[in-house]
Amino acid sequence: MSRSQETLSLKRKRPEPNTLVLMPENVLLNLIKSKGDMGIWKADMKRETNLSEPVVTKALKALQGRNLIKEVVNIQNKGRKHYMAAEFEPSKELTGGAWYTEGNLDKDFINILKKSCSKIIEKFKVATAQGVYDFCKDNKIISVDITTQQILEILRSMVLDNEVVEVKSTGLGEFYKIPMGTVCYRTTSGMGLGQGPKVGAMASIPCGACPRINQCMPDGIICPKTCKYYQEWLDFGI
Repeated sequence: MSRSQETLSLKRKRPEPNTLVLMPENVLLNLIKSKGDMGIWKADMKRETNLSEPVVTKALKALQGRNLIKEVVNIQNKGRKHYMAAEFEPSKELTGGAWYTEGNLDKDFINILKKSCSKIIEKFKVATAQGVYDFCKDNKIISVDITTQQILEILRSMVLDNEVVEVKSTGLGEFYKIPMGTVCYRTTSGMGLGQGPKVGAMASIPCGACPRINQCMPDGIICPKTCKYYQEWLDFGI
């Protein structure tokens, strides 16, 4: 065989450009990227690509080795292997938001925030969520970054646990610094006549103040059937 014939033979053996695109790794990477910050479950990859288990497993391992994808924890189904493109951060639906660390509820962090909120409310007798947040931030009570929304969720959970009471400012007395009608919080022991109308706890269905309402579903980990607050509310109404 002449040199020119050998060259032609080698050229014929080179993969077509489209062949590279259809390689399992590329197929899976494109699929995973298309799911954005929600990622995708391994079983769904097999179903959507029609690739076999060994092929998917090998391709995922290769993609992880190249740091193109990462495995993330899905709090709704911790036993499932969930993957996401490296450039995305998991959504709150997957991680549970700020209250979860590596897929586990950060009870220590929650308890620290609860105690801090309770002390601040006791100090000022009555406070708004924004007021509690500002005091925490200005006095560096919490060593990690927190948001007003996180403080609000903590206060709402404390209302459900009867640790504080949600009231509306009357604009008088202890409320003179807070505009009339503004929702604020005070300790349960501080309630008395003329000290603001109670609007939280059993005054309305607890779902309205639940910080996990977005994750509540009929057959989910968080659901009305297993919610003690919802059951207490039902029992209260009987």
